[in-house]
Amino acid sequence: MSAELPLATRQVLSPTQLALAARELLEHGFPLLWLQGEISNFLRARSGHWYFTIKDAGAQIRCAMFRPRAMLLRFAPSDGQQVLLRAR
Repeated sequence: MSAELPLATRQVLSPTQLALAARELLEHGFPLLWLQGEISNFLRARSGHWYFTIKDAGAQIRCAMFRPRAMLLRFAPSDGQQVLLRAR
């Protein structure tokens, strides 16, 4: 059984503060990484941006590739493809 801490000693965050802290951790804790998995839910938006999910048996990550980068790709992504991508 754990004892409750007095409110004054707890760190209480707003949703905005939590979202900003999570963003900071993701952007600076993993500045550049390689990600391997299967493409699913691929969507080519009218803007030229690509939205998709990279998944494996245990998890999935939503991704976006913006138009300038998407234009450099030498293949057409599709659901079910296994890919290795560089992300930040």
